[in-house]
Amino acid sequence: MYTVRKAAPSDAWSIAGIYVDSWCNTYAGLLPEALLIGLNTDDHERRRWRHELARRSDKHVAFVAEVSDHGVIEFASGGLVRNRQIKHDGEVYTLYVADEYHGFGLGKRLFTTLAAQLFKAYVSSLIVWVLLGNPARYIYEALGGKLVAHRHATMGGAPIEEIGFAWEDVRSLIALGQPTKTDR
Repeated sequence: MYTVRKAAPSDAWSIAGIYVDSWCNTYAGLLPEALLIGLNTDDHERRRWRHELARRSDKHVAFVAEVSDHGVIEFASGGLVRNRQIKHDGEVYTLYVADEYHGFGLGKRLFTTLAAQLFKAYVSSLIVWVLLGNPARYIYEALGGKLVAHRHATMGGAPIEEIGFAWEDVRSLIALGQPTKTDR
């Protein structure tokens, strides 16, 4: 059975594991190897996620999805846009799915659940930033996100490029998460 719920600080260990595995598997060749090798579930990431989850509010939320026989298999977080120069008022900060659960449409459900919660917190438009070259970016295109921005930064001492996908009206994204007759 697959369920979605708000994330709690007790989920930090599971989230850190998915986060580290996702970064190592997805960003190999895109980010410096030393940065990826330095990620550690037992230490930094677990503390970081416990802290992040403890400070969530209605305007800064996180969700997990779990399967009864496996536990937490994915997580997403978002809130108010962090860069006020962006015209969108909401931002998805993270969306990570355990590798063995890719391709089942689970990310869509979690993403639209997060969007619905952000809409309740007065977010009307949404942006998500994705590392250029990340194959998971196609989920955002499939969900109707429009490529609206590029930005350059450094990570681990290496230059990176990110692309921003946006939804001008978050309600269009929420509608994609509504069950159809075949889903019921």
